[in-house]
Amino acid sequence: MAEDQPSLLQKFVQDELPQELRDLVSNLPMENGWAEKHLYQYQGFWYNPFILQALVTLQKHFHANDNDIFLVSIPKSGTTWLKALAFSIVNRSKYPNFQNHPLINNNPHALVPFLEFDLNSSNEFLPNFNSLSRSSSLFSSSPRIISTHFPYVSLPNSVKESSCKIVYLCRDPKDILISRWHFTNKLRKGITDNFSLEDAFEMFCKGVSPGGPFWDHMLGYWNEGMKSSNNKKIMFLKYEEIKMNPLLVLKELAEFLGFPFSREEEAVGVMDDILKLCSFDNLSNLEVNTNGKTSFGVENNIFFRRGQVGDWKNYLTTEMVEKLNNIIANKLTEHGIQF
Repeated sequence: MAEDQPSLLQKFVQDELPQELRDLVSNLPMENGWAEKHLYQYQGFWYNPFILQALVTLQKHFHANDNDIFLVSIPKSGTTWLKALAFSIVNRSKYPNFQNHPLINNNPHALVPFLEFDLNSSNEFLPNFNSLSRSSSLFSSSPRIISTHFPYVSLPNSVKESSCKIVYLCRDPKDILISRWHFTNKLRKGITDNFSLEDAFEMFCKGVSPGGPFWDHMLGYWNEGMKSSNNKKIMFLKYEEIKMNPLLVLKELAEFLGFPFSREEEAVGVMDDILKLCSFDNLSNLEVNTNGKTSFGVENNIFFRRGQVGDWKNYLTTEMVEKLNNIIANKLTEHGIQF
């Protein structure tokens, strides 16, 4: 790639529109973006142009396999951790020696690809469907483990209609906000001015954030998972529950994915080994995660900040907390989602 050619990250931030997308976005509601210049509302949710291009293409062409595993989350809900856990569960028979585990030398995002990001591996707004074939290293395993931030309503029909497994991870929206705000300013560094917490808060509360509104994103998977036809297809997880009881959640996750731990594995501490390998302290201090970049141009260390529950207490004012708690109560709690 020529030195003066913008990176994928720069295209993502600078809001470059391919010709084929201009007609679509010209008729969509638009708001100022977070890392990007603008967000566009499509099917009730907000996207930057790059993700919107991928979404429209995937809805038309992506084919899900019945044994696929989809890891879904709204951005900054613990996606990196979930990827590490799921990859380790599914592939533990291939890598019994944790000292030589792929996570030692690979960021979790390199092992479990993002559907919407890794589609465009050539740094162009043209879909590379070769990356979706079984010959690709990203999608060659069986079952395929694929990550996405897409809301349920926008998933390709083949995902909804197949027998694939969907693991949905959510988090206290107050912590999502703070984590997203920090992440955004790391993306904007050197490209544009910092994004104030006050502006981020107001947009978040309006539902205008990448992948937002957060309440509709969570409710989409929650409501689908409550249906009897989907109770074995969708697993709804909370970041806080994993932090509180990681061993129990790991066991339940393995059973849901179809890779339950045997009594022998439990007895010799395989579950404990996986939790230690995938812990925030371990992953964040690995050489691969302190240096290097993802395939879509983001530094690996940007995905590891604090990994704590309740960090919002260090940033939000009493008035902010009250306003956001009221939104959570009105939009989520009455439907059964509590934080």
